[in-house]
Amino acid sequence: MSCPICGKETDPKYRPFCSKRCADVDLGRWLTGAYAIPGEDDDVPGDEELPERRPH
Repeated sequence: MSCPICGKETDPKYRPFCSKRCADVDLGRWLTGAYAIPGEDDDVPGDEELPERRPH
């Protein structure tokens, strides 16, 4: 198995990465949103889609 960041042989200590550096690079990508999956704006209802409030 090869490291998904640099392609080198993986180290069991840092699996699936080859080193702490590559593990940190991957973590940094997650934290900055580089791996984010774009969603659709339609998932969140807008004001026009909310039910009307009735007075008590």
